[in-house]
Amino acid sequence: MKRFGVFSLALIAVVCIAAVSQKTEAQISFGINIGGEPACPYGYYNYAPYRCAPFGYYGPQWFNDGLFIGAGPWFHGPDHFHGYVDRRFDRRYGYRGPMPRRGERPDWDRHHDWEHNFRGTDARNEYRHGDGRDHGQRHDNGYDQGRDHGHDDRH
Repeated sequence: MKRFGVFSLALIAVVCIAAVSQKTEAQISFGINIGGEPACPYGYYNYAPYRCAPFGYYGPQWFNDGLFIGAGPWFHGPDHFHGYVDRRFDRRYGYRGPMPRRGERPDWDRHHDWEHNFRGTDARNEYRHGDGRDHGQRHDNGYDQGRDHGHDDRH
């Protein structure tokens, strides 16, 4: 009986040592699924939660034949892109006016000749990397400094 007790104690010790010394590998995995590109008539803000931006926030450089070229994770514009925004239409800077809803259609006839009259307050660069992620930079040009930011003379 004494041998059985010693054997049992030795077996328990081996099992405990094996359990403690066994290497555990933890796998931590998470992903952020932000979904598809928002369907907004005049574009969407380039920051989460990617709400629709009102007409006047983005300058003419952000549109190709009336279609928004994207911003943030869905930017699909040209390499080395540079465009203007008017942050007076950004809720983070106090805008409290009307906001479009997702799925609304743009009414470009209502905004005839707007591309010649747009005056941006903020320059933005959006670009893509080979890793599929999009990155943007903001350059604050200040307000009411008499500059002609965002005026597009190509039209």
